[in-house]
Amino acid sequence: MSNKDNWPLWEVFIRSKQGLNHKHVGSLRAVDAEMAVENARDVYTRRSEGISIWVVESNNVFASDPSEAPELYEPSDSKIYRHPTFYTVPDSISHM
Repeated sequence: MSNKDNWPLWEVFIRSKQGLNHKHVGSLRAVDAEMAVENARDVYTRRSEGISIWVVESNNVFASDPSEAPELYEPSDSKIYRHPTFYTVPDSISHM
């Protein structure tokens, strides 16, 4: 794998000092996970804003198909009790 175009693509997630979760910040190419973490540190945490880096090889990420969104999200739409419009707010509560 000497040609950089053949290196696997990695997705980079950074946890900030103030955050509790990792956020996707971008992608990069690297030969292996160790190189991906080092490159992610250099590219995405230049001002020492991160405390943790996750890298995941892009071909290991499974995503839903946007064309299947209606079928995927339909079950939650049929549960009206999850929506705030299902409940009535008493008149005595004025701040909602």
